[in-house]
Amino acid sequence: MKSVILLAGLGARLRPHTYSKPKPLVHVAGKPILGHILDSLAGLNIEETIFVVGYLGDQIEKYVSEHYPRLRARYVEQAEMKGQAHAINLARDYIDQPVLIIFGDTIWETDFTRLARVKSDGLIYVKQVQDPRRFGVATLKDGFVTKFVEKPTTPVSNLAVVGVYYFQNWRVILDSIEQLIARNIQLKGEYYLADAMQLMIGSGARLEVETIPVWEDCGTVEALLKTNRYLLDKHSHARVITGSVVLPPVYISDAARVENSIVGPYVSISDDAVVEHSILRDCIISENSHIENRVMERSLVGKDARVSGTFQRMNVGDSSEIESVAASNGQ
Repeated sequence: MKSVILLAGLGARLRPHTYSKPKPLVHVAGKPILGHILDSLAGLNIEETIFVVGYLGDQIEKYVSEHYPRLRARYVEQAEMKGQAHAINLARDYIDQPVLIIFGDTIWETDFTRLARVKSDGLIYVKQVQDPRRFGVATLKDGFVTKFVEKPTTPVSNLAVVGVYYFQNWRVILDSIEQLIARNIQLKGEYYLADAMQLMIGSGARLEVETIPVWEDCGTVEALLKTNRYLLDKHSHARVITGSVVLPPVYISDAARVENSIVGPYVSISDDAVVEHSILRDCIISENSHIENRVMERSLVGKDARVSGTFQRMNVGDSSEIESVAASNGQ
């Protein structure tokens, strides 16, 4: 089996952080989103992982080579943002066997042993949601997908498609994508994988579904903080720090320095970050950033940033500096 991970999106909803790094490298619970995805695939027999990258894609290649040196990786650039199906089509020359396709902006949990029991052309992972109007959903008949509906205005299904797809019949999905592009079936300038899968079903292919228990979004600051809380509830990495108070669940890197501070709950502090004389709750502090004399809550601070001063809710991008200075008398 091969895997294709789509990572070329600009991540506009996570700016300013995605001006200086691709969205999959934004940190949550101590590591980049991409790190959580790759860790979840560790037990699978994947011959090659194809990363479809775009803006700042060299950072993704550097991260993978440094942190996953044994991974057999290939990189394909999507220079124009023409959608998911277009991105997969760019990798078609390297797909020569069953393929697992993953969107690189969400975190999920599932039992991949289900792949060995697939008897049809493929398997689509879904999650039951209360409000399907926000998502693309799948409708079923006799256990197989009949239709994909993007953000339905009427409740046709509560099974949201989560961005993880296994195509046992890899030739059919590639042919369907080729047909999609040839027929110019697009929406707002993008070719969607859902439309290619609909063509696949129309040609007689059958797709099963697997409902997963966990699907966490990482597309906005609020969603990222929510995902951080979920992951910390499962995998807290706290330690005793003399002179400071740590309130789990937290993730505090062994390479971070915390002095005279109260940290937690739901705080992630990455490598080489420094927190001094501060109170942090529900925050993500990225690598090599410096927080001093600050009370912060529901805040996201990028790498190499420096923040000092008084209480505020913050969304600070990489390499920024914010300092609050008290006004003098008469001002």
